[in-house]
Order: sequence, then C-alpha cells, then structure tokens
Amino acid sequence: MITIKNISKTFGKSTVLNNLNLTFNKGECIALIGPNGCGKTTLIKSILGMVIPTKGDILFQNKSILGQFDYREKIGYMPQIGKYPDYMSIGQILKMMKTIRNSNQNLDEELIREFELEKIFDKPMRTLSGGTTQKVSATLAFLFNPDVLILDEPTAGLDPLASEILKEKIIREKNKGKLILITSHLLSELDDLITQIIYMQDGKVQFHKNISTLLENTKEQKISKAIAQILKTSSHESYN
Repeated sequence: MITIKNISKTFGKSTVLNNLNLTFNKGECIALIGPNGCGKTTLIKSILGMVIPTKGDILFQNKSILGQFDYREKIGYMPQIGKYPDYMSIGQILKMMKTIRNSNQNLDEELIREFELEKIFDKPMRTLSGGTTQKVSATLAFLFNPDVLILDEPTAGLDPLASEILKEKIIREKNKGKLILITSHLLSELDDLITQIIYMQDGKVQFHKNISTLLENTKEQKISKAIAQILKTSSHESYN
C-alpha cells in the first residue's frame, strides 16, 4: 500500500533519513520506534507530503505521491500534540473539519460516543486538558474512515480508560484491513496492537521484523523485553 524507495533527506549538512527502503501493507499495524532524532517524524512527514525527500520516492497504492495531494484524503493523522484555534469549541472544530472535507462518505463517529465528547461540545479548545485534546485528535484521525492511519504517540496523555478505548479502536480498524502506523516510546502499550516493528537509529532502519518472529527469536513474551535484548546484543557486538 505504501512503498518507501531509496528515501534520503538532508537538512544542510545533516542527514536525517539515509537511503530507506520499506513496504507497509494493508491489514498491518506497524510500530515505528527509535531514540529522539532517529528520523521517525521526518519519515512520517515525508509520507504526509509535509517534507519533500532529497532523493528517492514514496508510492501510495503504486503511485508516486511527489507533487500530489489527493492521496492524503485516504490518510488519517493524529499528531503527538494537536494544535487547534483557541477560541473554537470541540463541536465547532468537528463541524469545521466536516465542512472542509465536504465528504459524502459515512463518517466514523464511534470515538465521539466512546469518549463522550458530545457532553463537552461547547467547551473551548483553550480550556481543554492535554488528554482531552488528544481525544479530539484521535476522533479527527478516524472520522473520515481513512484507509491508512498514522498515529504519533497516540496514548500519550490519555487516562487508562481512554487509552484502552483507543487501543481497542485501533485493533478493530486493523482487523478491517486498514494500514496503521504508530510511533511510540511506550513499548508496553504496543503488546496487543502491532504486527510488525521497525527500529530506526541515525536515519537508518536497524531492523524491521514481524512481532511473532521477534518474540520467537528472543524467547520473550513482551515486545519491550525483546527489543531490549536485541539492542543489548547489537551494542555488545559493536563494542567488540
């Protein structure tokens, strides 16, 4: 569904993405992890068309996205920190987005109900807690029933109940055949969600593995411990 072909991105003398080649298929929930500055955000912004690669190409459903924008209608994006007009209410934000998109398709308003946002539609965005703003961002990401969901630290700031609601929603959408990309520093949040994991460092992919293979090879039951084992082994080998 999305193919990354020999993508590199430089800012001045700094290489942020270094010759990446990746394939993301529908029905997969893929975690993109790595230390701060590893290139995760730049890769996501490249897929969204917010950053233009220095070289290489990105294909969406076998068509290059470079210079295109229509494909973005098939992507739902949840930023790590959503920025909205302070003076507008939750209800006005949702109404505005529906007007902008002018979509005739069936809307997915499940999270509006599950987060009980209709009870606070009149609250201005400037008065919301970080967690409630996250709920609005999640709702907007899923609202137009996109084929692809890109979720940047989706559970950050959410209370335990809201976090579970969102994780269950992610699983349901994956089971419908959608492609979901998740960035997260909370590996414990990913155990029940993801089918693949990509670890990036210094603009390169260090490994891209199926979760079942990862757990089998490391003899671990939790993703966080499996990743720690691989990184510890790699660090030891590099040191020697």
